[in-house]
Amino acid sequence: MAVDLLLGLQWGDEGKGKIVDVLTSKYKIIARFQGGPNAGHTLVFNGKKHVLHTIPSGIFHEEAINLVGNGVVIDPVIFKNELTKLDEQGVNYKKNLLISRKAHIILPTHRLLDAASETSKGKAKIGSTLKGIGPTYMDKTGRNGLRVGDLELSDWKEKYRALADKHESMIAFYDVKIDYNLEELETEFFAAVKTLKELTFIDSEEFIFQAQKAGDSILAEGAQGSLLDIDFGTYPFVTSSNTTAAGACTGLGIAPNKIGDVFGIFKAYTTRVGSGPFPTELFDKNGEDMARIGNEFGATTGRPRRCGWLDLVALRYACQVNGVTQLMMMKADVLSGFETLKVCTSYNYKGQEISHLPYNIEPENVEPIYSDFKGWSQDLTEMSDASTLPKELNDYIEFLEKELEIPITIVSVGPDRKQTIFRS
Repeated sequence: MAVDLLLGLQWGDEGKGKIVDVLTSKYKIIARFQGGPNAGHTLVFNGKKHVLHTIPSGIFHEEAINLVGNGVVIDPVIFKNELTKLDEQGVNYKKNLLISRKAHIILPTHRLLDAASETSKGKAKIGSTLKGIGPTYMDKTGRNGLRVGDLELSDWKEKYRALADKHESMIAFYDVKIDYNLEELETEFFAAVKTLKELTFIDSEEFIFQAQKAGDSILAEGAQGSLLDIDFGTYPFVTSSNTTAAGACTGLGIAPNKIGDVFGIFKAYTTRVGSGPFPTELFDKNGEDMARIGNEFGATTGRPRRCGWLDLVALRYACQVNGVTQLMMMKADVLSGFETLKVCTSYNYKGQEISHLPYNIEPENVEPIYSDFKGWSQDLTEMSDASTLPKELNDYIEFLEKELEIPITIVSVGPDRKQTIFRS
């Protein structure tokens, strides 16, 4: 059976966690395929807010099997904290949470390396979440990494020590002031590893293959967003993994010809956390209002998100790279009350109008060209049917569908799972 994918089409924070939660009842298996605790998937139901970082967003559904795939990097300390919060909510995760043996482990020294590297860059910093993601993926590609499966071997602590010692020598190389107590960090780390080892480790590619063979429905869940992809994002202001559809193949061991629907999630406007180019970024009251109404703060870092109008050039690019078959628009309710909405439909790139995403979108090279749309004033948060949506919002949606040539099948009108409108 084909595997459906769900991923973000912007710079992350699109609302993927909510949609996975909404769709989980249709799937037997929810599988994370890349990223790590730099992700923050927020779910709201029964009046409570839940934030996940590494655990798949289907964990609150008893019937769903949740798999952390080989493409994910795991910080045992953060993972343990997530499990503790699930315990407090009475979630019986031990029966339906599986971890790939090939997933790499984030060491305390990976986080220290991350901090040293970012500090050394000064004003040229890339806006790392300082979770140790980059250094862990560097060890993965450098063939030095520690994997979950290693924890089942008798010599895993020797492997850990050799890698941690190497990291400490690298930290010294950066010649920056990083205060830390490694013994204290390691005490917390080893305790968390003990908790991690109580879960079920599996050969995930075989598990996925057999599930497909048995006809089980599978949803692959991505983290971050397509514009943060290590290859196709706004490099170097990107993450360290493949956040696009291709990442699901390598991050779970799925053959390319076994991919089914690709669900692309995007906000009705655009946001970005940290450094990097952002052509439609707003520095006026409109941008301030988006941030305030949309509560635009990073679920992982707490950093304020930069806000701007919808960038259709970048969105079209992300749809093409991922082969998106259905679109899902988030936070339409945030735009209620804006008299006029703008959509960037093309760029002025070095004096020439273009409609594709060029190699460099720094402000000295790119100026957005906008189309205006009449806004709506109605409160969308209590609406539950597509027929009740304002005409101006439907016009906005239909314009995007026509330009992207992909149907928008879901419109989110609030953070709660109930505030979700399905369109035919």
